[in-house]
Amino acid sequence: METAPPKTTARNPYLRLLSTPGARAFTAGNLLARLPMGMFSVSAVIMIAGAYDSYALAGAVTATGLATTAVVAPWTARLVDRHGQARIAVPATALAVLGSLALVLCVRLDAPLWTLFVAYAATATTPNTGGMSRARWAHLHQGDPAALHTANSFEQAADELCFMLGPVLAAVLCGALFPEAGTLTGAVLLMTGVLLFAAQRSTEPPVAPRTRAASPLRTPGMPALLTVFLATGAVFGSMEVVSIAHAGGAILALQAAGSCVAGLVYGSLRPAGNVHRRLLLCLAGMTALMALPLLAATTAEALPVLACALLLAGAATAPTMVTGMTLVQRLTPASQLNEGMTLAVTALLGGIAAGSAAGGWLVEHAGTVTGYAAPLGAAALALTVTAAWATARRRAARNAGPVRT
Repeated sequence: METAPPKTTARNPYLRLLSTPGARAFTAGNLLARLPMGMFSVSAVIMIAGAYDSYALAGAVTATGLATTAVVAPWTARLVDRHGQARIAVPATALAVLGSLALVLCVRLDAPLWTLFVAYAATATTPNTGGMSRARWAHLHQGDPAALHTANSFEQAADELCFMLGPVLAAVLCGALFPEAGTLTGAVLLMTGVLLFAAQRSTEPPVAPRTRAASPLRTPGMPALLTVFLATGAVFGSMEVVSIAHAGGAILALQAAGSCVAGLVYGSLRPAGNVHRRLLLCLAGMTALMALPLLAATTAEALPVLACALLLAGAATAPTMVTGMTLVQRLTPASQLNEGMTLAVTALLGGIAAGSAAGGWLVEHAGTVTGYAAPLGAAALALTVTAAWATARRRAARNAGPVRT
């Protein structure tokens, strides 16, 4: 049974959002489960590199896990859509946690190297907790675009916060306690958070009747949107590698902070205009702001100038992601919403991997300053794809009448 959002006089849109019955409970569990998403890869790198004295091995293991996730995650999301969040998320998470624990044992027992790859690949069954949370908001606020806009902005800010705090927490735990502490803590947080989240059955979206619906990949407009997510991921991946090489990893927190704040501000504003046009404007802003780190690295030696540039550049990423996720929700049938959002996240992860490789290649062959051209180029690519998509939509509208926005 659908739970109707309560009527409230609260002027803050986030207070109105969290006053929805059951919202605070599932949000707390989901945030607890989402924090380890920023911990696992950093923890694995520290643990493996420390035990085997090889960052190449550590990078290869984590890359294998990322590639496996890109294949497995959409299938896990499809099962969630077909059978419900609680029935699939809990066993899928348990399997992923077992993979993390197996990795710890393999490292501690100095097991053959191939076992590290197998153990970390098992963590690919981790469900898309952010996507499941967004699906709940979409269920609770059907027919209320303003509330969904605020919800998507809140979820994006939560993503940024978790990916900002997760690596720091992992590094502190591994350094202050023992190398396996980050992975073990992440596994406990993930399992606990998913159990708390799944226990909130009153807000869980109902399972839609099974149909022979085609994959969301075949939905008109979805391939173009996933290409935009792929290019946007390349912005994140390349910016991370280049900034670490140029000034160290701590400075990346400023980009995440800028994105987090911008996402919250963007969510407090009432969405106006066509969502496709908003995405085009967001990507234009992101492309322009991504030029700032390149200019700062080129024209100034002072680290504070680059820090300010990264803070401003991060301000464009959250609005872009929020608008992109809103489009995913509109293009994807309700019965396939988890799968559609997981495809978007998978494209994003693929872009991060490609961007990391491109940024690393530029840093090695052309220097860190030139490396900042990679995120700028990726943002420009996303803008170009969106502009071409908009042109195609206008042409289709003239030939066949109005299209859904």
